[in-house]
Amino acid sequence: MQTSFTPDQLRDAATARSNAILRACVHCGMCTATCPTYQILGDELDSPRGRIYLIKEMLERGGPPDPATVRHVDRCLSCLACMTTCPSGVHYMHLVDHAREYIERHHRRPPVERALRWTLARILPYPTRFRLALLAARLGRPFRALVPDARLRAMLDMAPRTIPPVSRNDDPQSFAAAGTRKMRVALMTGCAQRALNTDINDATIRLLTRLGAEVVVAEGIGCCGALAHHMGRTGDSHAAAAANIRAFAREMAGPGLDAVVINTSGCGTTVKDYGHMFAGHPLAAEAAAVAAIARDVTEVVQSLGLPEGADRGLTVAYHAACSLQHGQKIRTLPKDLLRRAGFRVVEPADSHLCCGSAGTYNLMQPTLSAELRRRKVATIEARGPDLVAAGNLGCMIQIGTGTALPVVHTVELLDWATGGPRPPALA
Repeated sequence: MQTSFTPDQLRDAATARSNAILRACVHCGMCTATCPTYQILGDELDSPRGRIYLIKEMLERGGPPDPATVRHVDRCLSCLACMTTCPSGVHYMHLVDHAREYIERHHRRPPVERALRWTLARILPYPTRFRLALLAARLGRPFRALVPDARLRAMLDMAPRTIPPVSRNDDPQSFAAAGTRKMRVALMTGCAQRALNTDINDATIRLLTRLGAEVVVAEGIGCCGALAHHMGRTGDSHAAAAANIRAFAREMAGPGLDAVVINTSGCGTTVKDYGHMFAGHPLAAEAAAVAAIARDVTEVVQSLGLPEGADRGLTVAYHAACSLQHGQKIRTLPKDLLRRAGFRVVEPADSHLCCGSAGTYNLMQPTLSAELRRRKVATIEARGPDLVAAGNLGCMIQIGTGTALPVVHTVELLDWATGGPRPPALA
């Protein structure tokens, strides 16, 4: 694609990076075949190719973006299926992240939308605040029909029937390996996960220590920064990420780390990109070092060695989270581990398509998100499974609100198969 940025514009590192991405695009349109929003809306501007044109024009023109550009960029899930499909290697993720940051700095949204986005950025990354918000949402749910804004109704719907108690396993501490220690890893405990589902981190710690890893919860870790990052709030996202980088760097410089383990794949995609996010920053070296040892929990389980399990007599529908299959290119490993643990694994049709969760997407674009959930649940239920497994909390909640099937994290099943408790969702 031909671009026409000025020399002054190209002195900005982010613009120079976007220019290189834009020039890699050959307009082939193969990305439209795997774009969820294009599948639903059939609008070229709601496809990666269309958004690339809009972003190019917005960045070249400068100044405030037009409302249509903002609308179409906001509709992007950042599922990254287009990057898996693209034959030219266009790094759409970095391009759309730059576009969102640009929009956040140069576009003034309507007051209600500004308030919603500010609220999400100030609540979701903080477990205690999020717990209080979930409690308020439960109290407000009986009045849902009186709420005029679909986004506010989606926020009320997000609140679970029960809020799990705080897990003390998420506090800074170290868990010794069972038997001979094979590696020392730091667990990214997350933010929303600590409020919505504490079973995942608990199962992760049990499984990894059982397989021979010392697991440390480092002092000072918190949200990975993804939630704010995908809303274009660079200051907030970099502040959160910097706290994690410093915390993990201290562990690396002290007792040492073999890996930073992440069991929410949306977070994993972001942490693995810390090197790019902090390029040219004083923390650049530390960020790159953390990103280099960031691993999805399934990668660490494979390294430790998972014992072969007996047949469990259960059929598991594996949902491939976009951030895992497209963002991290981890496609077969979770299924292989589940089969090795003794489960029969099936995969739904169109498994490359997003379920509609996508961070805060299900809250900010509830209509599109609900249609994507309906389609995903239909393909899952068509396989007749006993339960659903996924490697990302957002996907678990999204799918779980659309089906009566139990939805569990992959690591919960691996923990159960190697001596841990039966996942509570299966009770």
